[in-house]
Amino acid sequence: MKALLATLLAPVIGAPLLALLRDPLAGWLNVAISALSLAAAVALAREVAAAGSVAGFGFRVDDFNVYLVVLTTLVGLTTAIFSRPYMRHVAASGRVSSNGLRIYHAMYQAFLFTMLLALTTDNLGILWVAVEGATLATVLLVSLYRTPEAVEAAWKYFILCGVGIALALFGTVLVYFAAQHALTDASLGLTWSALYGRAGDLEPAVMRLAFVFLLVGYGTKVGLVPLHQWLPDAHSEGPTPMSAVLSGLLLNVALYALVRIKMLVDGSLATTASPHLAGQLLMGFGLVSFLVAGLFLHRQRDIKRMFSYSSIEHMGLMTFAFGLGGPLATFGALLHMLVHSLTKSAIFVTVGHAAHLAGTQTIDHIRGLIRTQPAIGWSLLLGVVAIAGFPPFGVFTSEFLLLTATMQAQPWLTPTLLAGLAIAFAGLFRHLQPMVYGTPPEGQQPVAANLLPVFLHLGLVLWLGLSIPGFLARWLDRATELITGVQLL
Repeated sequence: MKALLATLLAPVIGAPLLALLRDPLAGWLNVAISALSLAAAVALAREVAAAGSVAGFGFRVDDFNVYLVVLTTLVGLTTAIFSRPYMRHVAASGRVSSNGLRIYHAMYQAFLFTMLLALTTDNLGILWVAVEGATLATVLLVSLYRTPEAVEAAWKYFILCGVGIALALFGTVLVYFAAQHALTDASLGLTWSALYGRAGDLEPAVMRLAFVFLLVGYGTKVGLVPLHQWLPDAHSEGPTPMSAVLSGLLLNVALYALVRIKMLVDGSLATTASPHLAGQLLMGFGLVSFLVAGLFLHRQRDIKRMFSYSSIEHMGLMTFAFGLGGPLATFGALLHMLVHSLTKSAIFVTVGHAAHLAGTQTIDHIRGLIRTQPAIGWSLLLGVVAIAGFPPFGVFTSEFLLLTATMQAQPWLTPTLLAGLAIAFAGLFRHLQPMVYGTPPEGQQPVAANLLPVFLHLGLVLWLGLSIPGFLARWLDRATELITGVQLL
């Protein structure tokens, strides 16, 4: 329990401290706090591995959420390492003031705290509060540059996600209502572990309606089509480190919330005429998001908007996989959450450096990265190769598992998935080739680049593609059993 408290307290204490400090000390402290959170998360993972779960004081950490806690703190640390020199460069260019830097560092840790709180809480009400808190923190980050476009993107994000999360609140209230007749202690009406133990007694009609509202609410945060409109704007107008954690962490947490709710709904509807309703809805929204985002990749002119649609595409694929259910699809989806977060955060770090090098985020003006600064060019190339699902990277492994699961459970959908992957591949590489191999503009000079997070993340993704380590395979297998009731390995 001490490790869990340390994981949560590090960003809680760090956020107000960072609000008072100026750069460069704030940048280093941000890295130190993130490192402390990661160390505590690793200790927590060891406790869960030994005991199966850690619970108490309204928190519960099991095999499903503990690996997401470690992933969140890891990406938080590597992005903090990248953001220290990046934000100093942004401040030197006059895009953000010293007060803006304090807001950035404080909201960065506040955002990480909301992510960790959402993952570890055992209460559906606190889960909702944490996701809403993440919205408020990221609104300030999106509007950090204070340009008209950034303010507009922040307002769009706030309004769309605010409406979505309000619907999720109504769904949470309905879950509480359904629990009143199933639990002897009404105070446990929002405690997930208590609800899961009595899921078969929850009122099916109420749970159906609750899931619809929760799917729309949390689906907005996932970026599912047609609830995705805020995501490309937030990515394109906010600081690049925010894009890395937004794509790598927030979307995962929202999907995690949906899966937890699906587990309750599946138990409630098990003996009804529509036992797979939740899964079917997830499959429908996921497949539409996967296909639409792949098509929109071809139309983008801003490099960060392009990769934001890539995030929507992959989140759609994961949502589809969790909806498909079964141990193979679930194992593949859990692995895909991991490799997508690592790969996409590495890509956004590279994109930040590429935009600094070119002086713009416009794709047509980013040319010849390999000639001007080979490290950035090769990093972008390898990142896109990885996210496109080329072997031997881990994204290929997870997508292969998902395709195999689809062929076994719903073979008629396999051509659709293959078509979607081909469309996304074409959209990414038609833009990538000139950015990497094109003729660089005259006068373009190399910039200082911190690519350590990129090398670390892509190295991990390559490792997971070549061979999933035994401890991680057992970890994911236990999480698969928790979600589906069946082990894969």
